[in-house]
This record gives sequence, structure tokens and C-alpha cells, in this order.
Amino acid sequence: MPGRSMPARFSRALLLTAALAAFAAPAAAQSAGGFRERPPEDEVIYFLLPDRFANGDPSNDQGGLSGDRLATGYDPTDPGFYHGGDLRGLTERLDYLQGLGVTALWIAPPFVNKPVQGQSGHESAAYHGYWITDFTRIDPHFGTNEEFRALVGAAHARGIKVYLDIVINHTADVIRYRECPDNDCGYRWKGDYPYQRRGGLDGEAINSGFTGEPGSDFTTLVRPDYAYTPYVPEGEETRKVPAWLNDVEFYHNRGNSAWYSEARMDGDFAGLDDLFTEHPRVIEGFIDIYGAWIDDYGIDGFRIDTARHVNPEFWQAFVPAIMEKARARGIPNFHIFGETYDFQSGTAAMHTVVDGLPTVLDFAYQRVVQNMVTGVQHPDAMGYLLMEDAIYAGGVETARRLPTFTGNHDMGRIGHLILHAMPDISDAELLDRATLAHALVLLGRGVPVIYYGDEQGFTGDGDDRRARQDMFETRVASYADDRRIGSAAGPFDEGADMYRRIAEMTRVRAADVRLRRGAVKVRVADQEPGILALSRLDETGETLVVFNTSTAARDVNVPVETTSLAWRAALGQCPARAAAPGALSVSVPALGYLVCVSEGSE
Repeated sequence: MPGRSMPARFSRALLLTAALAAFAAPAAAQSAGGFRERPPEDEVIYFLLPDRFANGDPSNDQGGLSGDRLATGYDPTDPGFYHGGDLRGLTERLDYLQGLGVTALWIAPPFVNKPVQGQSGHESAAYHGYWITDFTRIDPHFGTNEEFRALVGAAHARGIKVYLDIVINHTADVIRYRECPDNDCGYRWKGDYPYQRRGGLDGEAINSGFTGEPGSDFTTLVRPDYAYTPYVPEGEETRKVPAWLNDVEFYHNRGNSAWYSEARMDGDFAGLDDLFTEHPRVIEGFIDIYGAWIDDYGIDGFRIDTARHVNPEFWQAFVPAIMEKARARGIPNFHIFGETYDFQSGTAAMHTVVDGLPTVLDFAYQRVVQNMVTGVQHPDAMGYLLMEDAIYAGGVETARRLPTFTGNHDMGRIGHLILHAMPDISDAELLDRATLAHALVLLGRGVPVIYYGDEQGFTGDGDDRRARQDMFETRVASYADDRRIGSAAGPFDEGADMYRRIAEMTRVRAADVRLRRGAVKVRVADQEPGILALSRLDETGETLVVFNTSTAARDVNVPVETTSLAWRAALGQCPARAAAPGALSVSVPALGYLVCVSEGSE
């Protein structure tokens, strides 16, 4: 590419200038690419943590702070600290992502965070972005608001959407409680510590008439010391932005969550300050905060962190307001999906029916994919799961917009999940099983999400920080010794086995509207390792996708529409003609898959 021989600082400057210029003319980009018109089900989402993706500007590695790692958060040798990735580095790699077939970027929260938290000797940094203090600015570890604007402009110029990972349930850990100076405060239940008594049932009467329920008269909440006595430490009184977030009355202040019953909603998330999301000021404030990112930068969607820990009434107000802001900005297909982290489709559906969330991440689908490729479950499990699609608000059409995935930054990568279940697996079989998992996501029902690094064969050693490797050359020993899936010549290798296989699938998906929007019909779902066959149907015809979870090739006669007589192969080998009206005979390789497209009756 021209300019590769230039000094890095000049090539980056030119790239930033070009990106800003692209953003300056969004109308031209929209009319050329039409990306605004794509519905959510057409996307291929790529999820990344900016700190771990690409370092385009080493000068911001310490976030403009000085001192040791406990002051700056920067230590590229420790998996729990900042490593240097930033938004400029991401902008420089958009061509790589476009080549993979990515159409939407899901970026872990890039906002200003409290750089380091944790008790003495157990500190870690906010490289992941979920400890926000300023919801209006980009964290200096990642760059500037103008560099974010440049990223969005450069992505849009390529027809790639940008989704922000947003947090509403909590902020960084700033508030303290006087009753527990060690900051390890257990949850205090409403029955033992009601809002109308100070510090327990026998305490002073306070907050007369206040119930704490949605719709309460919050003007009667005049004392926040019903459970604990919250305060903001000296020097941190104005730490949070916007300023209203510094007022302790806008938090539940009941101590750390016990992770069940009322504490799931009202407890501090592992010490993080839990917002009183029933409060009208909190609702209004977050609509303003995140609406401004739509108004000012033209972003295309939100992934909502910890959505299940926020009361439904909040979402019932927030979602319609945000969707209206997006429409007013000329974004008709704004994509919102919540993290509800439960492996039952009934729970996920409840959050669409009760909370009013448009879609949620499909954890139930992930678990079935994981179990199918590790032999724990068989194709019939997916058949039963897809039968439940009708229970979502909006029915099966909503189900087709649910983001699906093989693994993530919390549970770990699919490569690790396979290795954990099959530690003695050969390299060849590991590659085939990981590929099959991605095929079930990219060619199955829903909106596929690729977790950064999976296309380079990353596996990792487990969940959380052990699954958050550096895409660039790492200095973390436990990352460097990871087993890889397939071959990869180095960082961002477009010839890597997994990159090529995923790119092939995304090309097929992009070329066939039925794979994105077609009705799903389960044709075959074996109760043993074997065949899962799905037809994708619309008024124009049928596309058949067949997966084989067995380690032996399988021949199968798949039921199809009686009008689907002529066929062509989009992936794999497909017969040119149906064996008979209503039946297609296919051969599927071991741990393989194929896509056959009906050409109709002729």
C-alpha cells in the first residue's frame, strides 16, 4: 500500500486526516454504500477490546498519566493491565476487518475509566473499559474524541457500522461506606434495611413515604443512609462526568451484590457503584449521555452491558427514546442488544417481552454450539432451541436479529472451550471443530459475532483476562505460549487458516439474502453426532445449510421444498438436481458443512 515506507508518524497522520475527511462527507458515503439501510440481520459483527487490538500511537500508552503502573494502569506484561492498543490502531486495521467480511464493529467501552481499582496487592486496570467515570470522553489510553470521530468516519466510508458497548448498571468504584472501611460491604436487604429507617429496623425514621419502586416520589428520598452511610472520598467529589453522577442519592448504596433475588438488581457489581436506575434523573441522564454519542458521532448501535441487572422500567423508557434519537439522526436500523448472560432462551426472551429490549445476545445458542462441537450435545439440541424462537417479543423475526457467538471475553474463546473438553485433540481436528463452531454461527440463525483474534486461531487459557490476548506482539508469557488453531504467519495474517475460512463463510452469507433474513426450517436434527440441516426460505426460494458434527462423512437425504429441483453449490459439493421432488441427497464431510442454493424447478 502506498506510504508503507514513510516514517510511522507521517503515515498515521495522513491516515487520520483521510479518516476525518471521510467523516466530513457522510452523505456521500451513505449514498455510495447504503450501509444505513441494512437491517440488523444483515450484519457480521466483530467484537474487540481496543487495548488488545492494535497500538497505533505508543505515546498514549499511559493515558497521559505519570508514575508506576498503579498510577497509569499500563503494564504490557500483566494480563490485568493496559497493553497499549488504541483507536488509531483500530482505524489502521479497517482494511483487514473488511477483508474478513466484517460489517459492524462492536467496541468495548472506550470512555474514560478509573485506571486502577482493587485492594492493595490485588489491583488491576480498566483496560476493558467497564469502570467508567466520564461518559462523555474517550479514555486517553485509547485516544481522543476526534480520533473516535475519525474511526467512525473511516468505518462508514467502508460501509462498516460502529456499535458502542455501553454501561448503565454501574460506574467505577468511587463511593465508600463508613460502616466498612475495608470497602468489602455485604448486601443489606430491603426487609432488614428499609428505605424509611436509618441503618436497620430500629433506626431513625427517614424518607417518609418513599418506597424505592419505579414511579415513586423521589423527592421524598432525602437521606441516602438507609442501609449504609455512603460518601465520596476527598479528592474524588467531581470524579464523575456528567456532574450529577457524583451525587450519592442516585445510587442504591446497599453493598456488594449477593447475585440473587433483589440483590441481583440493587447490589454493587463486585464493588462498582450501582446506579438507582428507578430514579427519573438517572433515566433522563442516561438518555442524554448516550443520545449525545448518536447525535455527535452517528454511531449505529449499542451493546448493553449487564442489562439483566437493571430494572425493566428503565429499559422501557430508555430504548424508545434512543431509537427516536437514532431515527432523527437518519439511522433507521439502530441495533440494540443487551447482555443478559443466561443460557436459557426463556430468560433471554423475557428480557425482550418484559424489558422491551429489541434483542439480546443469544447465550442459549452459544451453549448449544459449544456443546455440539465438543460432543456434549447433538444436532437435536439445536433443533429444539430453534423451535423456541417464537417466544421472543416479535417472534421469529426478532430471533433472526439476535447476535450469536462462539465465545467471548467473559466465558473464554471457543478454542479454549474445545480444548478444555478434548485436551488430547489433534491439531487437524481442533481446526475442523473450531471452524464448524463458526459455521454454525455464520451460516445459522441470527446475527453472527466474531470475537477478535478467533480469526487468527487464538485459544487462550480460560475466561476473563485469560481470553483477552493481544493481537499485536505480546509481552504476556501466558498469552505467548497459547496453542493456536491452524496456521498463522503473524499478527493480522490474512492467510491464516481461520481467517480464510471465516472470510469464505462471510462472503457466502453476504451473497445470499436468505441466509440473513430467510425463515428457518429445521429439516434434519440427529440425536447422535451427525446431521443438522436447515432450510432458509423466502418468497424467491430456498437455501439449504447442512452441518455434520460426526467424525465420519455422512450421506443424507434431506427434505426440501417440492419446487426446489435444480441446485447449485455455494459452499462444498451439492448435486445439480434433487433426488426426487422434496428430497436432496447430499454428502457432508466429517465435521464439515455445505450450503446448497435452489435454482427452482429448472
